[in-house]
Amino acid sequence: MAQREFESSLVTDHADRMTYSGYLRLDKVLTAQDPLSSPPHHDETLFIIQHQTTELWLKLVIHELKAALDHIPGGRLDARFKILARVKNVLHVLLEQWSVLATLTPSEYTQFRDVLGSSSGFQSVQYRLVEFMLGNKDERMINVHRHDTDATAQLEAALKAPSVYDAFLRHLASRGLPVPTDVLNRDVTKPHESNAGVLEVFKNIYTHPNEHWDAYEMCEKLVDVEEQISLWRFRHMRVVERIIGYKTGTGGSSGVPFLRKMIDHRFFPELWEVRTHL
Repeated sequence: MAQREFESSLVTDHADRMTYSGYLRLDKVLTAQDPLSSPPHHDETLFIIQHQTTELWLKLVIHELKAALDHIPGGRLDARFKILARVKNVLHVLLEQWSVLATLTPSEYTQFRDVLGSSSGFQSVQYRLVEFMLGNKDERMINVHRHDTDATAQLEAALKAPSVYDAFLRHLASRGLPVPTDVLNRDVTKPHESNAGVLEVFKNIYTHPNEHWDAYEMCEKLVDVEEQISLWRFRHMRVVERIIGYKTGTGGSSGVPFLRKMIDHRFFPELWEVRTHL
């Protein structure tokens, strides 16, 4: 086979130039995998990279949700559609990523599980921030991070701020839709609970989509995000069950039963309930 022609325009002298590895800080990223098992177990690197890449993607989700929260109070919703579509696709990547960890067998994991100590994904600050930003708030969860003043400050700020759903409902009210006052003035440090008045607002939007097209589209974008999170949670539970069965989690949780409880959680309950009432 003929050798590919080397294009003369390619830059080969990278002295004092920005490079691919320099821009991406690969000196830090690719040296951040430090297996603790001794001797190092082959599959611990998989376990570390799986969770590090998850955190990188969660960082992007937080970045996008912050942008959504900044823009929702404005007069137009369409700029948020791309943001939420991106969040949905990131969550889809995280869902598919479980198939890589599922190649870790129980006998392989037990050979290095002890080095994790009490560390657990349950302690992920970024995952908790995503939960809070989407509305699943529980002040007790902040106690897990009291040892970390920066994490505590971030979580307390997210706890006290309106969620994406709160912001959307306030936006709908600003357009004259009859979102109940008690919902608009509720304590945003608590999870949103299903409200009959909010359900009626969404029944109107879904019954007359042409009159509320951007709100209608926003509803579906939020459902897309929640659906991906539900699928991610289910896959997480199954992979954990596949690898450790019904053992207690390293962080002290009940493991699979703990994860199972979250599968049916709803961030945006009325957006799911409205389908039954149309």
